[in-house]
Amino acid sequence: MSELADWLTRVERDQTHPNQRPKNAATIILIDRSQPILQVLLGRRHQSHKFLPGKFVFPGGRVEPQDREVMIASPLDRQVEAHLLRRLKRPSPAAARAFAVAAIRELYEETGLLLGKPHDPAGNTWTAEALQGAFVEGRIKPHLSDLHFIARAITPPRRPRRFDTRFFAADAQSIVHRLEGVISPEAELVELVWLPIAQARELDVSTITKVVLIELEARIANGFGHGLPVPFYRMMHRRFVRETL
Repeated sequence: MSELADWLTRVERDQTHPNQRPKNAATIILIDRSQPILQVLLGRRHQSHKFLPGKFVFPGGRVEPQDREVMIASPLDRQVEAHLLRRLKRPSPAAARAFAVAAIRELYEETGLLLGKPHDPAGNTWTAEALQGAFVEGRIKPHLSDLHFIARAITPPRRPRRFDTRFFAADAQSIVHRLEGVISPEAELVELVWLPIAQARELDVSTITKVVLIELEARIANGFGHGLPVPFYRMMHRRFVRETL
């Protein structure tokens, strides 16, 4: 897979901006196995957005402080947690859990799709106001044990925005609730599409999205186990490298 790192290196990009520390982020790929050919979910961003306008993306966003405090229905798989904590400055179970919770939260905020399990309503599940209604009133907690850690990638230096992103995958059967009206012409995501991976790669997506789709396809072909190595893409000395976690 080293050719994928070479491909990322060759991509033309503006690296003339003041450098900044990348922000932790998480994103999630929903997988639908109910069709003869496996399909994945992507959403098209509004044209007015400064970051990736009009591009098809996986739902995701920044990790927020409150993501550490969320009550969960099940913990991360131990191997997934171990992969998440590698190359982390302050490794802790709470930090690993926050990445996964952020991915589920962002999925709900951007698509209205909720991943979780029913739970006892006692106690506070989410502190974010946008999620309290759906998770608390619906008596649902985020379900982390079925999440797969697919890849990690850091935006190159001197870009206008930088993210240290963890890419997760989850089966669409884990969806327990759908909030209508989230996708609209004026929303962050203006449409959602389910497509086979090969067709998804042909959409107007960023290069790292194509790379992650290729990594996902290879991972599925290799059994999709939690113990498989997780690719980590970052730029060093003006070239992308692909390491494993």
